[in-house]
Amino acid sequence: MNDTDLLADRFEEHRGRLRAVAYRMLGSTAEAEDAVQETWLKLSRTDVAEIRNLGAWLTTVTGRVCLDLLRSRTTRREDPLDDAFVPDPVIRPLTRTDPEEEVLRADSVGLALLVVLETLEPAERLAFVLHDMFAVPFDDIAPIVDRSPAATRQLASRARRRVQGATPSSEPDPGRRREVLDAFLAASRAGEFEALLAVLHPDIVLRADSGTLAGAAASKVVRGARAVAEQALLFREFAPYAHMVLINGEPGFVNIVDGRIQSVMGITVADGRIAEMYILADPERLAALDLPKGIG
Repeated sequence: MNDTDLLADRFEEHRGRLRAVAYRMLGSTAEAEDAVQETWLKLSRTDVAEIRNLGAWLTTVTGRVCLDLLRSRTTRREDPLDDAFVPDPVIRPLTRTDPEEEVLRADSVGLALLVVLETLEPAERLAFVLHDMFAVPFDDIAPIVDRSPAATRQLASRARRRVQGATPSSEPDPGRRREVLDAFLAASRAGEFEALLAVLHPDIVLRADSGTLAGAAASKVVRGARAVAEQALLFREFAPYAHMVLINGEPGFVNIVDGRIQSVMGITVADGRIAEMYILADPERLAALDLPKGIG
């Protein structure tokens, strides 16, 4: 085994953490993979003998790559991000006995949090993700955002307040979350409007992201239980194609027709009802999703 192979092996030991950092920074599975690959390229061109802590070095480099990508997004984007935007979901099977799946579930970040992270300034997002989620010291984050450690601490503090004020308190019991989604699916399939109302929080927010190919009008934000229930009845014919899965660690489902994903829906359950609903129906992004074996 040559030096390049040894370095690649050492890098692979950190790939999972780097992918997690990049996904939280970017909200895109494809861009996260690109960021991790760019980190590997930078490592392969660096004198490893000068790196004292490889894990810390890789994490900060990945953070810097993601920050550049976020800033590039902001520069390219003429309009603010649409409220209907839904980040790329991470789909896992509904297993309860696989220890590896339990670890993945424990490390999941919900779609609700990712939606809020999209509203932060790039430097705020970096400071919050690296410090609050991955315990990177502010002294190490400061050079990435070109600020003092004290100013970097303030970035994370502002982001934390935004996150805490915008994300609902999720139901902690996974069994109860599953029951709520089961009730929603049953009511949708039966077309029972009152049963749908009973399982939806009065202040529910539905975000439906259909992407650019379907046209801006296809994406929407719907607020209130009655309006969301009406939307659910409109798509009643797709209910038989729903497969229960974990979406970012929370119960959700994918609609699969003729072997192709038509949509993915994630939810947030609060106070025993669905408080937030996220539907991704963008054909381009759905085609790029990693669907675990055995689903559909």
